[in-house]
Amino acid sequence: MRRTFAILGTGGAIALAVYLLAISHRIARQSEADEAKAADIIVVLGAAEYNGRPSPVLKARLDHAYSLYQRGLAPLIFTTGGAGGDPQYTEGQVGRDYLVQRGIASEHIVVEGEGDTTVESLLAVSEVMRRMGLRKAILVSDGYHIYRAKHILQHAGMEVYGSPRPHTRRGGWRERWLYVRQAVGYLLWRLHIAV
Repeated sequence: MRRTFAILGTGGAIALAVYLLAISHRIARQSEADEAKAADIIVVLGAAEYNGRPSPVLKARLDHAYSLYQRGLAPLIFTTGGAGGDPQYTEGQVGRDYLVQRGIASEHIVVEGEGDTTVESLLAVSEVMRRMGLRKAILVSDGYHIYRAKHILQHAGMEVYGSPRPHTRRGGWRERWLYVRQAVGYLLWRLHIAV
């Protein structure tokens, strides 16, 4: 009996590892695909802000969204992200303020500032999009983040085109770790555990 449990446990662990590696490979492929095309809105996933200023990662995402907007691919930009421990600012609001400073009219920017996780933010985004009668979104984030976020929005009924911010691919174990971490996040989301 003990041997049967050991075999089942080992088999389960191997199956899980193979699944995570397969998803990691899909994440890596998606991370390099820029699918940007005409849509209703550009959704920018939040990242850290520092006392009302976007972190370098958030700034790069916002700059990429700005470029897509300037190309005329969508008439609206949706900035997302909660407070992240900052009592004064949210990532969504900092993103909005940054884009306004770059010259985008505030009425062309929608803000979600409540989400503490990717899942929470994207569920809020899908609800707002539904209320506004929007269906197609260009999703902007770091490449490793696009696959999971895209699937969450698609699951909510949206048509989504991934467009990762420009980034110099470094390769190596750190980059692969980001793919594996997102694969775990994707699996947890599929199991209805929001992260």
